[in-house]
Amino acid sequence: MKTLTMHKWVKRHWLQCATAWGVAVAGVVIAPVVSAQEQPILGQLMLTGAPFCPKGWVYANGQLLSVAQNQTLFALLGTTYGGDGVRTFALPNLQGRAAVHQGAGPGLSWLALGQTLGLERTALSVSNLPAHSHSQSLSAGTSAATHSAPAGRQLAQSQNAGIYADASGTTVPLEAGNTGVTGSGAALDIRSPALVMNWCIATVGVYPQRD
Repeated sequence: MKTLTMHKWVKRHWLQCATAWGVAVAGVVIAPVVSAQEQPILGQLMLTGAPFCPKGWVYANGQLLSVAQNQTLFALLGTTYGGDGVRTFALPNLQGRAAVHQGAGPGLSWLALGQTLGLERTALSVSNLPAHSHSQSLSAGTSAATHSAPAGRQLAQSQNAGIYADASGTTVPLEAGNTGVTGSGAALDIRSPALVMNWCIATVGVYPQRD
């Protein structure tokens, strides 16, 4: 009788553990109900491949929240990311942006918390190009010149006077001119390769303690 009682206790204890830890019992997997994180840090960011944010988290898309309804989160974020600080405050907006740490890395510019920078596309101008020149090559016909108007014609040998000399001696520059215009000025895509997922921010959680 004592052995049977112990057997029942072991069986009942095993079933309780199986339910709590989600192990297979009699061919059925029993999984406990859990949240994305038992106790996230308030204001913590999480990247997810799911098409939605879990309970207690919202999209980090710059949306405005009510100060009155989110006083603890407002105390943490303030108006760093926007809002009037009286009725509303904004969440970080990571839509189409990469997150970087505040401060200045070696050889880089200083970045403040909440600052946005960068472009998706840019167009080059003359000031973006290094100093350079273009070579030009001219040619003339070997037949005798027969026309005085230049339209639709090429340089040729003069019938009455010499106008050429050997390529040596002193020279002077002729009147400057421009080559033909080319290019359209279309903007360049300067984004790095990326994979789109969802950034979520914890609106419920433990208030972070300073180290």
